[in-house]
Amino acid sequence: MAGSLRSSYPSADDGRVIRSSLLVVVASLALGALTSWAQGVLPDALASFANSPSGWTLLTVLLVAAARPSIAVGSVLGVASFVSLVLGYQLGSAVRGLTYDPTLWGVVGVIAGPFVGAAAAAIVGRRVLPAVLGAGALAGVLVSDGIYGLTVVADSTSPVYWTLCLVAGTVLVLVVAARLRSVAAGGLLLATAAAATGVLSLGYGVLNAGFSG
Repeated sequence: MAGSLRSSYPSADDGRVIRSSLLVVVASLALGALTSWAQGVLPDALASFANSPSGWTLLTVLLVAAARPSIAVGSVLGVASFVSLVLGYQLGSAVRGLTYDPTLWGVVGVIAGPFVGAAAAAIVGRRVLPAVLGAGALAGVLVSDGIYGLTVVADSTSPVYWTLCLVAGTVLVLVVAARLRSVAAGGLLLATAAAATGVLSLGYGVLNAGFSG
């Protein structure tokens, strides 16, 4: 009986997860609000960061990875972070006297958040296959957004940010491949990144059209 009672108390790991989750949510709300503000102050070369899928994805990845959660917890934090970024953006816009409907990107956050969060957790973990799949998926996010920016919206935006997306996606693949030190893992990483780029290139067109509309 005593053993069962003790097992019902929160563990140190439970406390760490709760603290990490709260920090991710609070930081996401703050960064989302700053994103709205940044749209008016960032130089033209980087302005697209505050108005692109890769921008919020990068913030979500950094916040979840910093918490170093398990993949399961990371998937939950991915949703919490992405949705909090959207709500923070809405709050920041309201403070600036602007109206913003969070429905579209809130739904995107609920759908994409688990995958982004799980990928972020996998990259900082020690398991090879999840790290490969996670890095490939996130590289696809960056590369596909870069391609979209340099082609579809090239006439209305600076190429600098989109080029940085391509460079960041490439660097991510190279860094993870070097860390894994396996030809097979490197090949799978490249294949995953290529597949993710293809799929997301189609999805980005739909999302950006909905966002601009």
